[in-house]
Order: sequence, then C-alpha cells, then structure tokens
Amino acid sequence: MNRVSTKSQKTMYKTAENTTPITMYEINRGRVVRTLEFIQDVIVICLCIGLFSFMVLQVRDMFLSLLPPLAFHAVTADILFLLILVELFRLLIIYLQEHRVSIGVAVEVSIVSALREVIVKGVLETSWSQVLATCAFLLVLGILLFLRVWLPPTFEGIDPEQEVSKRYKSRVKSELIQNNSH
Repeated sequence: MNRVSTKSQKTMYKTAENTTPITMYEINRGRVVRTLEFIQDVIVICLCIGLFSFMVLQVRDMFLSLLPPLAFHAVTADILFLLILVELFRLLIIYLQEHRVSIGVAVEVSIVSALREVIVKGVLETSWSQVLATCAFLLVLGILLFLRVWLPPTFEGIDPEQEVSKRYKSRVKSELIQNNSH
C-alpha cells in the first residue's frame, strides 16, 4: 500500500514538473493588452465628455432658435441633430460597458442621419438621383436592422463564431454516430 501511494505521488510530481511555465512573453502580452484597453477607454471617455459638452451647446442653440422670429426649419434640424448626438453618446456608453460597437445603435444613428439630411434639405429641392440613393441606403440599413434580430447576441464570454462552430461540430458528430450505427 505504501508502494502505491509513493508511485502516485511520483507521477503527481512528474505531471506538475512537466507543465509548461508561463513565459514572460505571456505575462507582458497580458499587461500590454490591459494597458492598451485602458488607453482606449480613456480616449472613449474623452470623446464622451466632448460629445456631452457639444450636446449642451447644441441644446442652448436650439432654445435660442425658438425665440422669435421662429424658424421651423432650423428648429427641426436642431432637434434631429440633437437626437443624432444622443444616439452617438449612447453608442459610446455601450462601447465603454461592453467593449464592442452595437450594430443596432450604429444603424439607428445612420438612419436618423440620413433622414435628417432629407428633411433639412427637403425632398423637393433634392435631385431624383440623390433621393433614389438615399432610399436605397435606407433600405439596406433597414435590412441590416431587421437581420440584426437573428444574429447571435455577443455578451461577455460568448463568442458567436465559437457557438456556431460548436453547433456544427455537434451536428457532424451526431451524423457520424448515426452513420456508424447503420
């Protein structure tokens, strides 16, 4: 019995000795990645502060444009521009929280921006080719927004490509099992 326990201890020590130690390269690479992510977060925070300051100035300008003489066209353009800024701010906040760009929010910002340009310039003053191009652009963005529902969600720790790969591997494995049983 003593002999068995010493053998298992020796194999235990051998397996511990045979593991590869973490190299300095791996430690430094992790530190470099964390540092770069921190710098990127600082840049995004600076963008958020700048965008928020710009939104405050835009709100002030919008209220000043409400004073007589009232320019409905300018007020509408200011309101739509402020909505675009709010959506961009939301996009930056989502990036700070999840470290990814939200496709849905980016598409929504693009749709509102395109519609703002059409509304501000006016459909009647715009050439037919630009209206057609804008319609095609909005159609593509609408399709992207619609297709976004079926794209797998990307939450922390879940990689959509790995999920698809796991499903494929399990399907192939089940097909092999079925073929072997026949």
